Amino acid sequence: MPLGQITPDRPQPPVGWRRSAARLPILLFRCGLGWVFGGRLLLLHHSGRVTGLHRRVVLEVVEYDPADGSWVVASGFGPRAAWYRNLRANPKTVIQVGNRHHAVTAHFLTSDDGAELMARYACRHPRTARHLCAFMGLPSDGSAAGFREVGRTIPFVRLDAGPGACPP
Repeated sequence: MPLGQITPDRPQPPVGWRRSAARLPILLFRCGLGWVFGGRLLLLHHSGRVTGLHRRVVLEVVEYDPADGSWVVASGFGPRAAWYRNLRANPKTVIQVGNRHHAVTAHFLTSDDGAELMARYACRHPRTARHLCAFMGLPSDGSAAGFREVGRTIPFVRLDAGPGACPP
């Protein structure tokens, strides 16, 4: 399956009360309670590519590298997710991890990088990885090779903090 191809089994973003429930972590971050998520979730600030309006989304951290100050996140809804398309248009932004803000620049990873990331993630969080695959409608037999194949279909983004990154 090509990168980002949406199949009928692939879930769509939540609507109605499920959308409100999914957006609850944003409120917690805004109230200064981002620390409750540890480093597992981050709040991504992004600008609408058409409207220019300020947007926020909470994403799970797939991998964090403290040596170079980078976080990797994945777009479970594929390349059609609004935050993903917004970052494509404007890769310099700000994230919040815990109660700290970081200026970052988004770098879009290759499908081979995604394969290795997903395999490492599955080793660290096997149950969560299986549930995510089932939720996204992506087949995986639970093996490292199966998770690599799934990782090739998910768009991954590395958010690099550093001297080249600046807030929007």
